[in-house]
Amino acid sequence: MEDQELTLAPADYSLLTDLYQLTMAACYVGEGLDQRRASFELFARRLPDGFGYLVAMGLAQALNYLENFRFSADQIEALKATGIFAHAPDRFWETLAGARFTGDVWAVPEGTVVFANEPLLRVEAPLWQAQLVETYLLNTINYQTMIATKSARMRDVAGDEAILLEFGTRRAFSPQASLWAARAAIAGGMNATSNVLAALRLNRQPSGTMAHALVMALTAVEGNEDEAFAAFHRYFPGAVLLIDTYDSLAAAQRLAEQVKTQDLDLRGVRLDSGDLVELSKQVRSLLPNISIVASGDLDEVEILRFKRAGAEINAYGIGTKLVTGVPVNGVYKLVEIDGIPVMKESSGKATRPGRKQIFRRVVDGQLHSERLGLLTDDPQGDDSLLHLVYKQGERLQEPEPLEAIAARTAASVATLPSSLRQIDRPDSFTPEITPALQELTEQTQRNIHRFYTEQNLK
Repeated sequence: MEDQELTLAPADYSLLTDLYQLTMAACYVGEGLDQRRASFELFARRLPDGFGYLVAMGLAQALNYLENFRFSADQIEALKATGIFAHAPDRFWETLAGARFTGDVWAVPEGTVVFANEPLLRVEAPLWQAQLVETYLLNTINYQTMIATKSARMRDVAGDEAILLEFGTRRAFSPQASLWAARAAIAGGMNATSNVLAALRLNRQPSGTMAHALVMALTAVEGNEDEAFAAFHRYFPGAVLLIDTYDSLAAAQRLAEQVKTQDLDLRGVRLDSGDLVELSKQVRSLLPNISIVASGDLDEVEILRFKRAGAEINAYGIGTKLVTGVPVNGVYKLVEIDGIPVMKESSGKATRPGRKQIFRRVVDGQLHSERLGLLTDDPQGDDSLLHLVYKQGERLQEPEPLEAIAARTAASVATLPSSLRQIDRPDSFTPEITPALQELTEQTQRNIHRFYTEQNLK
């Protein structure tokens, strides 16, 4: 029967993949290649337009997925029932029945700044396993890296004193995505989320204000907007009040009078529409000691515009443009099989072969140099960014506290020059390619060309 809920549990993870991952795995088994050691690297070929860097995120969910990698008897029967695998070898089903992820994973820690063509993660495992996990890993890391990067950019523009609130649940791509979006936003620099489930799961305090519906409903029933505000404050003293349902300035003027006469304990007001720059200035003149929260399709570009225009805003509620923003087009490519380096030469999509490492040098708190090389290259005193986090099917470290990841994000972004951090047309950054990686690339290209020359001669 059709499943009307389409909910996701850990037991479902292994089937959350593209069909071709399974058909390729069946082919690998049939050809006796399934247990060959393979290395795949996940990276972005290019950054989203207007971005000078990315903040790696999503590793926690990726490792949780790998820990739960298995196929139940019912799932295997469901795959058989499709008829697609009618010619698959019997050993394919035996392989799925005994499935566990037995490989290694190298990754940059969450909250680390990375650039185009630098691996965020590498999977080293039997070929069929390393292939099959591609879809889930890309889904997880691409989305959360986008959220964390935009959050970091907003924090960088807004400054340390501003309050940034994640309000994106209603626009996130699914209920489960909203939970990981909230985590990535906080890890990237947001102060809190309005998503109650996410906040409580993350041991955080949820944050929010009120909606126009309450103001309209209570105004209609109790006679005026002030009664609506008073009613809300009876149950939530000092709560932020949404003042733009009817007339923002008129509401601010009335609230200012109540504050002066000490009839009202008001800590903040929220503006959700209109010219937020001018409105914030006018509201500030009326309510000089009250926090002003702005919301309404905001992002780092708007926050920068507000700052430049001298807006009087203390906090920002960020939703749609955070959780649905420009995608991170990460890819997952084979770089080595059975110790043999491989690469893709497609036009505009060429990759570099071999298992790689990122070598970063920070001097006096500033990025000094960066090299993309082979895992076997000499670090030369630089920091090696990719760490072994999963070995022979076992996780090597406990999940990191969110506070530690957020601190790493802030510190990592702070090392970048302003030319990479700016929102308006940031510079691009390309790490130096080590001689060993360049030599391997050229040798692998020669091997590919030799193969095709020999094929043509036949």
